[in-house]
Amino acid sequence: MERRTLLKGMAAGLSSLCLSSSYAGKLLKAPYVSGPFKPTWDSLTQYKVPDWFRDAKFGMWAHWGPQCQPEYGDWYAREMYMEGSSQYKYHVQKYGHPSKFGFKDVIHEWKAENWNPEELVGLYKKAGAKYFMALANHHDNFDLYNSRYQKWNSTRMGPKKDLVSGWAKAAKHHELKFGVSVHAAHAWSWLETAQRADKNGPMAGIPYDGKVTKAEGAGKWWNGENPQELYAQNHLLSEKSQDNGMIHRQWNWGNGVTPPSKEYCENFYKRTIDLIDKYGPEVIYYDDTALPLWPASDVGLHIAARLYNTNIKKHGKLEAVIFGKILDEQQRKCMVWDIERGQSNQIEAQPWQTDTCIGGWHYDRRIYDRNQYKSAKTVIHTLIDVVSKNGNLMLNIPVRGDGTVDDKERAVVEEIAAWMKINSESIYSTRPWKTFGEGPAMESVAPLSAQGFNEGKGKPFTGEDIRFVTKGKTLYATLLGWPAGQTALIKTLRSNVSGKVERVKLLGNSDNLVFDQTATGLKVTLPEKETGKSAFVLKIEGSIT
Repeated sequence: MERRTLLKGMAAGLSSLCLSSSYAGKLLKAPYVSGPFKPTWDSLTQYKVPDWFRDAKFGMWAHWGPQCQPEYGDWYAREMYMEGSSQYKYHVQKYGHPSKFGFKDVIHEWKAENWNPEELVGLYKKAGAKYFMALANHHDNFDLYNSRYQKWNSTRMGPKKDLVSGWAKAAKHHELKFGVSVHAAHAWSWLETAQRADKNGPMAGIPYDGKVTKAEGAGKWWNGENPQELYAQNHLLSEKSQDNGMIHRQWNWGNGVTPPSKEYCENFYKRTIDLIDKYGPEVIYYDDTALPLWPASDVGLHIAARLYNTNIKKHGKLEAVIFGKILDEQQRKCMVWDIERGQSNQIEAQPWQTDTCIGGWHYDRRIYDRNQYKSAKTVIHTLIDVVSKNGNLMLNIPVRGDGTVDDKERAVVEEIAAWMKINSESIYSTRPWKTFGEGPAMESVAPLSAQGFNEGKGKPFTGEDIRFVTKGKTLYATLLGWPAGQTALIKTLRSNVSGKVERVKLLGNSDNLVFDQTATGLKVTLPEKETGKSAFVLKIEGSIT
């Protein structure tokens, strides 16, 4: 999961990409599946977002893999090879030097011994999720399913369990749409840190295990396996690879990244098609600019066209959703735009999604110890704000190495569930109104940066901040705090511009509320006692325009 802001100008330098190398980027011998979609951007613009996704509004995600085993934060498999980083220091203390105990060995430690997908997905459904997504692989290149084309997978190593299958069965049992997130396209450059060696200290100059070979496995737990099938480091380092931040400017395969080989791109294609064919996900999330390996390769276009065509054959209509990041105008017609850790600042014409997490993407015990999880209130406010702008929220609850969520995370999920029990009618199957909201927070919004990364940068919400959605002839106005004096003033519903209000109720309270609609706005007298907490929904009916 990309957790840092990509630097501006990342699109520069594409002319020097591997399109000019010996590999022209075209997928060879791609199996064709008949249907309306062809592997071109022009053809993919036929895509229409399915109604189920537009109605669902809220999904939950298990961003869980072997990097959660150390319980020491995101991007562990990369940063354990960055001399002096907190994860490098932790790794040396806990496991030993990365020349002797590398990420492949972390995988061997991971057993997922307490994993209960049925219980966890049930918890997420109780919280109001309508779809569920599981990590299929991360930038660490380890497949979490019975992978035909990647021997380094969770059925053969680590837990020796088919994790995607377990998640898929639980999602089906709980009647949630099932999705997978696919991140492995970036292992090629992301794991280049494993080719390094310490520059200082007693281990200076001794290479880490990034280029270890199959022959070196004699007498080791991985005897007979080829670590290069995991690390994919039989290539020259990218330009400025020693600069830890360079990966961000090379995220879309420009700015001096070493071109991925034809074999690497085609293996990624085969692995992803194998995943889709085996587990039938309706949703695929890519942690990529547009599509994986684009524009270095067209494998992403082939995967998208094949998924759409096979999905139509399966359902009789297109029910599939693909998420991509940093999309241009044409690409936003081809798939669903995903914003990471951030929100749009306007109503978007096309449905979109924000993905975020209550902690780090991979489990980090330090966040637990410091009480740094997002509150349920923050999550609820994010959901309300995103939905008002024609978006969905995908929320990750970090899973521990053993397959469980901790007590503080569980408390957050339970509080979200309590709020949804009262107010979910203002979320599901709603559509944006003529404006998404009003209030002081709108005056200090932060712009998006690359994939997103603007959450928490604006003014905190108060009882004066209101978000709107509609369902049929009903308008829902959600107060993002309990107003002072038990009186809400909705300025947008002035009598001379927004039609006539005939009835107002507070969800969770059966009484009709006293209100007065004037040229100043709609003034509503609230009950003495708050119904729930975090946010309060007014259900407004009448001839509202």
